[in-house]
Amino acid sequence: MAFLMEADKLKAITRATRNHDGRFENSAEHSWHLALFATVLAEHAPEPVNVGRVVKMLLIHDIVEIDAGDAPIFGEVDHSAVDASERAAADRLFGLLPQDQATEFLELWHEFEDNETPDARFAKSLDRFQPPNLNLAIGGGSWTDYNVSLETFEGKLAPKIQRGAPALWNWLHPRVKAFFRTA
Repeated sequence: MAFLMEADKLKAITRATRNHDGRFENSAEHSWHLALFATVLAEHAPEPVNVGRVVKMLLIHDIVEIDAGDAPIFGEVDHSAVDASERAAADRLFGLLPQDQATEFLELWHEFEDNETPDARFAKSLDRFQPPNLNLAIGGGSWTDYNVSLETFEGKLAPKIQRGAPALWNWLHPRVKAFFRTA
């Protein structure tokens, strides 16, 4: 229960991405939405994935933001400091669980962060795929807030999305290019 009550704090972590109504998304909403993305879009993974594991990864991947905060992809951040803060947060938060669950969740979180297995690559792709779709739905969102160009978008997001979900990138990219041409 200590872990579950602590996890409730994820609802208070505001992200840079806006929801369909223009309100800033919180990290709990983001995690839930990604779990739904995984359930609906799993057939687009380029290699077989265990949807249950992917969903579990997506539900816990940002829990570290309770301690470390959100690090917007287009924001200026010290990546090594963020990494250290997130690792300490993972140890603390998953340490609230019984040992067997703590070990499982920490290993799953590291697997997501390392982005090397088919499950992790697909999960990481979805984590990068969801925000642009929200930005497209509301006319720019965080792209406008951070003065993002098409080149910046492609440089930051294409490698992760293409690696774990090339079909989703092929669907998204022309829509993003069209947006930036008219923006």
